[in-house]
Amino acid sequence: MIKSLMLFFCLWSVKGFSQTANQHIYSGNKLYANGQYKEAAAEYQKAYSEKKNREAQYNLGNALYQQKDYEKAGKQFEEAAKNSKDRSIQSFSNHNIGNSYSEQKKWDDAINSYKQSLKLNPNSADTKYNLAYAQAMKKRQDEQDKQDKKDDKQQDQKDKQDKQDQQKPQDPKDDKKDDKGEKDPKKPEDKEGEKPKPMPSKLTKEEADRLLAAINQEEKKLREKKDKNSGPPVKLEKDW
Repeated sequence: MIKSLMLFFCLWSVKGFSQTANQHIYSGNKLYANGQYKEAAAEYQKAYSEKKNREAQYNLGNALYQQKDYEKAGKQFEEAAKNSKDRSIQSFSNHNIGNSYSEQKKWDDAINSYKQSLKLNPNSADTKYNLAYAQAMKKRQDEQDKQDKKDDKQQDQKDKQDKQDQQKPQDPKDDKKDDKGEKDPKKPEDKEGEKPKPMPSKLTKEEADRLLAAINQEEKKLREKKDKNSGPPVKLEKDW
């Protein structure tokens, strides 16, 4: 956990303040000490409006921070650090800027602010502690971001693969099977090496009998002719 705010309370006796501004600062300090941060912020704002006092602005940042308005508090600290000539206010402001960024988990900005504070006050143990804390949180955040990206990439790949599987064309072999996994009975399975069957004859039985009788009669005549003549046999060329 980050260390507490660096507090800088302005005393009403500081030279150069108008009496009214001093009174508002003094009143704001008492309210702040009592935990009345909203009322304290109003007094600091009045003091700053009376005269552009950086101490009042710095304490205004503290009161806003205690109300968890970290963004507005940070802006007050930035203005105080930028415009004040007091190194203590500059250092404290940068420390508290770092705290404001830490509360918003803006670790890079917090680290830079703590480093800037240490340049002005190298011996601040609280700032060193907060710097180390912010660096550790930054490392943890980077590791988590890396893991999140890895998980997102794996999920994207899975979604892409699922989409490709859905769009993949169905195996034609599956079309030959019914819902029970059986082959389509309308499409007989081809047997490997099976010879083609002869086409059935278009002749009627009577026509076939007459054709066979005519062939037999022709062969009878040829045999009778063969017996009468010597010479090689004649091969019958059937024409049908």
